[in-house]
Amino acid sequence: MSALQYAVSTSKLSLKSLDAIQWVFLLVLRLWLAKVFFLSGLTKIQSWETTLMLFEYEYAVPLLSPYFAAVLATIAELIIPIALVLGLFTRLTIIALFLLNLVAAISYPDISPAGVKDHLIWALACIVLFFYGPGLAALDYFIRRKWFE
Repeated sequence: MSALQYAVSTSKLSLKSLDAIQWVFLLVLRLWLAKVFFLSGLTKIQSWETTLMLFEYEYAVPLLSPYFAAVLATIAELIIPIALVLGLFTRLTIIALFLLNLVAAISYPDISPAGVKDHLIWALACIVLFFYGPGLAALDYFIRRKWFE
């Protein structure tokens, strides 16, 4: 076996190994994103008066009344992460989280560079999950296998 053939076969084996554990990475990514947004939702309901005040005077959410924006953001941050943890309607929930993240990033005028970085990281995590899907540890996977294959 030549050195090139050995390198090719070794890289194929390495890639197969990575493919076999890809679901772990996708699960961890889903859990991490769910935690970030769920904790944000919990913060909003812990001090509802403060949340309403922030949406009224601090956040500049376009096209929505401050009250409706606060309610919508809070509900989304509490419900979507649950679906994400379960891996249910993952791509749809990821689109919703991506949009929520985008609106949060653009509607806060005094966002710090660290805040911008956080929003970019969350957006990239959403993009990865959108294109790769939820992985094997997800209800979407079992639903697709049972009813669509």
